[in-house]
Amino acid sequence: MNAETWVALAIAAALAGYLLYALLHPERF
Repeated sequence: MNAETWVALAIAAALAGYLLYALLHPERF
């Protein structure tokens, strides 16, 4: 895989993790 693919995967993983965290901890938002 090339660098652009790794960047896209990293961004997608960060967004997914943030959304999952927000769903699990709604009292902080």
